[in-house]
Amino acid sequence: MLTDNQLLKYSRQIMLPKIDIDGQQKLLDSHVVVLGVGGLGSPVAMYLATAGVGELTLIDDDKVDLTNLQRQIIHRLSAIDKDKVESAEDTLQKLNPECRLNPINARLDEEALTEIVGKANIVVDCCDNFSTRFMLNRVCFKLRTPLVSGAAIRWEGQLSTFTMQPEMPCYRCIYEEDTFDDQTCSQNGVAAPLVGIIGSMQAMEAIKLITGAGNPISGRLMLFDALDMEWRSIKFKQRAGCPVCGQPA
Repeated sequence: MLTDNQLLKYSRQIMLPKIDIDGQQKLLDSHVVVLGVGGLGSPVAMYLATAGVGELTLIDDDKVDLTNLQRQIIHRLSAIDKDKVESAEDTLQKLNPECRLNPINARLDEEALTEIVGKANIVVDCCDNFSTRFMLNRVCFKLRTPLVSGAAIRWEGQLSTFTMQPEMPCYRCIYEEDTFDDQTCSQNGVAAPLVGIIGSMQAMEAIKLITGAGNPISGRLMLFDALDMEWRSIKFKQRAGCPVCGQPA
């Protein structure tokens, strides 16, 4: 049951008919894995913690660098050279000490990732490389754990949700392995607010999935052009012959 303090703290969400007390309780009972606490993972983790998600597992093997601070708002100047998960934990504890935090400073293999995801309700993909995204997609499909995926580079961002339900597409339905080169912010640059826009939408999708509010953007790829401030939505279906989720062609 929500305490009087929690009823007050989350009152602006509780008053929403699509959330109410039952939805807020679902948030408090939920466990979300955030893979990557950089540009995207910063707003994701901060919004989920302050919205009342009961438990967050933060996975990242990187350290805070001066160049990160332009956009990775969960980190501070004093955190330079700290492990990112440690820096993120410090910030989140100050924002909401009720949120249980599991920082993991490691690059996990598929077996270790499967064990962690198996304990969670939702995974939010905020990583910066395709090999990890493909592995995470395989793990989430195997466990039927919803996956919220986002990416941002230069002035462009994209977002989609994969519910991993029967006949619904997965990440591999859109992208073929070994056909994309990783594009990093250090090589291509990125506009600071762009990761905030995409990350905030990832957090919103996670909250919707947990509470059952609205409709997730499953089967749709949202593409954002920050220079023209335009969104495009591309519909896609489960791909026949997809090696992860599809039936044989």
